[in-house]
Amino acid sequence: MTSVTRQEMPFALAEFDRLPDSAHVNIKVVAGLYGSGISTIWAKLKRREIPNPHKFGRSTRWNVGDLRAALSTGVV
Repeated sequence: MTSVTRQEMPFALAEFDRLPDSAHVNIKVVAGLYGSGISTIWAKLKRREIPNPHKFGRSTRWNVGDLRAALSTGVV
């Protein structure tokens, strides 16, 4: 597996620590945070292992504050 350079990584993932808790990120960022693929994120969501996303029109986004809380408690 090749390493991903900072330029190839989604901006929100590269700058996740600087995002406000009220921000929302897409599934690619969530997958990067959990070190897994997109299909694994959907499986984790189904098993209730990650916070529920919010719908904005046709877009599904996760709240940064919710993700930080889950990651800090070791829920992966």
